[in-house]
Amino acid sequence: MLIAQITDLHVGFEPGNPDELNCQRLNQALRHLHEGPNRPDLLVISGDLTDNGDAESYQRFADTLKSCAFPVYLGLGNHDLRENFSAQFPLVPTVSGFVQYVVNLDGLRLIMLDTLEVGRHAGAFCDVRANWLRDRLTEAPDVPTIIIMHHPPIEIGIEWMTTDASEPWVARFADVIDDFSNIKGILCGHIHRPISANWRGKMITVCASTAPQVVLDLSSIDANVPDNRAMIVAEPPACTMHWWNGRDLITHFDIAESRPTLARYNEKLQPLVR
Repeated sequence: MLIAQITDLHVGFEPGNPDELNCQRLNQALRHLHEGPNRPDLLVISGDLTDNGDAESYQRFADTLKSCAFPVYLGLGNHDLRENFSAQFPLVPTVSGFVQYVVNLDGLRLIMLDTLEVGRHAGAFCDVRANWLRDRLTEAPDVPTIIIMHHPPIEIGIEWMTTDASEPWVARFADVIDDFSNIKGILCGHIHRPISANWRGKMITVCASTAPQVVLDLSSIDANVPDNRAMIVAEPPACTMHWWNGRDLITHFDIAESRPTLARYNEKLQPLVR
């Protein structure tokens, strides 16, 4: 089973612009998934669907999804607004007002979590959401499970984008997942960079964005002293391909951009393939 992931689309960053760059980049990523050699069985989108959470942007995003030839499962990020999202996507399940739900696949479960706290960049995960997650994991403790959430619960080294390890929501989330060994992966977004990490015995994968990317700069930053460093760059739109082989989740990072071909499978390379 091939699960594609895209994230941080930020549709509506340029309100009223029919040629908005973020929409062009999203369309480029979707074409890549449809026309490339790795058309997925399904697509998960892990939040920041829009930049401002406005109804017009959700409508534009919904119109874009109509071209998808595979199922699409949506989650929310800190730039989203639940009311406007649910008005446009009323069939996406909610629980106690949070966009959280389970997708049951053949021998695999996906659990979509809501880490949005309106007005807060860094995310949250309250007792209501944590109790719901524990209940869902408890009801199928032997079924391989993948968790999808916007905010990674890990420090990532880029100080202005990182998660504070002492955040209460991180401890609350950890307290739930520590009890379950069937979690095969935790898929996140938010950082606008590809990252992988082993955290508390669980593999966390952060998908880079379809919108422009955050610069990989691990040097210290002073919030009181602007130093003219580069922060956002126009790297190609990204996607992540998660291959589930029935036992393990294997992740490949990709970009939605053509690249020069340096070799093709012909008779000369047949011995290598053999």
